[in-house]
Amino acid sequence: MTIEVRLTDVRKCIRKKKCRRKTSSKRKPSPAALAAVLFPLQRLYMSCVDVFKGVGTVPSPTDVQKLCHILDGMRAEDVGLSRNLQFFKTGSIIGATPKVACTTIYQSEKFSLCIFFLPANAVIPLHNHPGMTVFSKLLLGKVHIKAYDLVASSNQDDSLSPSQLKLACLKADGVFTAPCDTSVLYPTSGGNIHAFKAITPCAILDVMGPPYSKKDGRDCSYYREIPYDTLPYERVVMSEEERERYWWLEEIDVPKESAMDGIEYMGPQIIEMSSS
Repeated sequence: MTIEVRLTDVRKCIRKKKCRRKTSSKRKPSPAALAAVLFPLQRLYMSCVDVFKGVGTVPSPTDVQKLCHILDGMRAEDVGLSRNLQFFKTGSIIGATPKVACTTIYQSEKFSLCIFFLPANAVIPLHNHPGMTVFSKLLLGKVHIKAYDLVASSNQDDSLSPSQLKLACLKADGVFTAPCDTSVLYPTSGGNIHAFKAITPCAILDVMGPPYSKKDGRDCSYYREIPYDTLPYERVVMSEEERERYWWLEEIDVPKESAMDGIEYMGPQIIEMSSS
């Protein structure tokens, strides 16, 4: 028995709230009017507009704390998800790899808001986030997360590493269960290269600033892990416990497990603000 995502059930599970887009030149809602409709997702969006300044910038510690405070308090219902997990159905497809689904709540050049749906045993392979700051909030379920940061070294001899191996330090390797605190990764730290495996059906809300953009050089790369002691490069004196934290990462072609089904977001709608 495996568990797969039935996209029709995902759409049924997300409570649809209709929102009319005004194309006329009428006045935008006043701050007072917006205050009356500041549901959690709207507060998150407005904070993102304020926090993410564009390519090459990283949110300040104060701004990171502000976004984490909002995300830590968010529930599955705040993005229209039911806690009964009706969108995950059991099936009897033998040997099939459970597939991840993704829905985009909002995207601009500065940031994006997305939800990833993982059936049990589904994986998001080890991948990076070049030049990005990413906030991940587990809304539902239990997931195993493994995360690395590349080790900057002036001693590494690239000529000894024809397969483009990179030394990385393990930053996280454990199981997380909702509700839990928001995790944050930065352009070069905090577990910038990470992978997910769903223990139970999961829903993960991601805030990425700026989002992936191949034309702007922020394409997603994938990796495989190689134990540190397997290869002779970058030898330094360290204890056995320290060696267990270091791995070689080799960039690989896009794995088949990375394919996702895109679905329409039908939860609470964001009221867009004009950028000043």
